[in-house]
Amino acid sequence: MTSNWEKNVFPIALSLCFGFMATYFLLGHFGVIPSLEPGAVIGEAWRWCERISSSIFREPVNALSNLGFMIVGLTMYWVLSREERDSKNQFTGLTPISMLYAGAVIYLGPGSMLMHGTHTGWGQWADNLSMVMYILIPWLINVGEMGRWSIKKIFSVYLVIVIIDGIFRWTDGLGTGFGFNLFAVSIGLWFISECLYRYWTPNFRWLSGFIGFFVCAVFGIFPWEIWNNLADYWWIATFWLPGLIAKEPPRYSRTYHPWFFAGVFTYLLAFSIWLTGVPDSPYCDPDRFFQAHAIWHVLSAVATWCFFKFLRTERLKD
Repeated sequence: MTSNWEKNVFPIALSLCFGFMATYFLLGHFGVIPSLEPGAVIGEAWRWCERISSSIFREPVNALSNLGFMIVGLTMYWVLSREERDSKNQFTGLTPISMLYAGAVIYLGPGSMLMHGTHTGWGQWADNLSMVMYILIPWLINVGEMGRWSIKKIFSVYLVIVIIDGIFRWTDGLGTGFGFNLFAVSIGLWFISECLYRYWTPNFRWLSGFIGFFVCAVFGIFPWEIWNNLADYWWIATFWLPGLIAKEPPRYSRTYHPWFFAGVFTYLLAFSIWLTGVPDSPYCDPDRFFQAHAIWHVLSAVATWCFFKFLRTERLKD
């Protein structure tokens, strides 16, 4: 039987989402938040193809498509709040980890909406922060289990990384100053740690880092390019971080078909569409309702749901 605080989690999350939208509309109406990126002109196509609007949303379709993340995250909270916690699965019921995941999915919406809607530097910062806050969770859960970390330690490491990355990007003009993109690298760390979670052996701990080169190749960065520019790709050393932490095999197993593969396919499809959502793409139509970048948002939201369903398949090994 769910407790009173658990019954309040979904209404609180829903209220926060409505509160954010109301605040945005209010500040936008009084001209407080809409701005323009340097070089941008009202009425012209900009970075993500859509024509810049004079409304409170500089890119209306790209901005409002982020409602998909908020809807998906709220659905997660609704599902979690209607079931009992299960000690054998931290994504069943309202647990610290499941609540963090659902909350991060929701924040992907406001974060990206602030970037596409306001065209401000702080909006771009909020967008990057939201992506980092989401992508850290899966691989920290994985290495945390194989490193036998407590929930408190997982949260502590998570907060430290988020704060440090946020400070660097705020003080360094949205860059880190040393060619490091935490969101992009974390995609590789997630896949590496997931392979370790599934196929852990003492030897594979040290071989798993090479999987990172496969992930790079999927996104168009090939091994020979890395080898010829090691100074720029120094961060490949982090590919061995999961193996370094994963001292023990996981005590749990997961079912990868269909939800994990569905999530990977959906995200890669979204990424391929994202590539076409730029002004110099032959597929760019700045006045089209179905903007490529907006589709990227919607499909990415679907991918977060697929991974949520995947993580709920976790069971204690016999």
